[in-house]
Amino acid sequence: MPETKALTIGDLAARTGLSVSAIRFYEEKGLVEPFRSAGGQRRFLRSDIRRLSFVLIAQQLGLTIGEIEKQLAALPYGRTPTQADWSRISKAMRGVIDARIAELERTRDRLDGCIGCGCLSLKKCALYNPEDRAGLKGPGPQLVLGD
Repeated sequence: MPETKALTIGDLAARTGLSVSAIRFYEEKGLVEPFRSAGGQRRFLRSDIRRLSFVLIAQQLGLTIGEIEKQLAALPYGRTPTQADWSRISKAMRGVIDARIAELERTRDRLDGCIGCGCLSLKKCALYNPEDRAGLKGPGPQLVLGD
């Protein structure tokens, strides 16, 4: 790629709002792959602006780095993703987002009652979780996070 069309890490930081150290972190995780200039400096493709913007949005949605990496692997590298590329990723992410929404709704709806933590310290636990039945499913707040 001609270096005149490539972005320095500082240019990429300015365009995405990320710090240089954050871009290096995402590079370590394989979410962006810079090439080296003749002088050995990192250079990024303009399409990396979109890749990193996607990372920021996906993190706001609660996706893990691993989940983001999986989605980005479906994008073509070296060219700007098309609308069809983004649509394919959007459809794949819907299930993850829907599951997170359901988890948040369960948490919201059960937050003022027993959450199935196994403590049995609330008087209501005898009603919501008699004999700590939720504890048989495993540790933690099983009535909220468990299936």
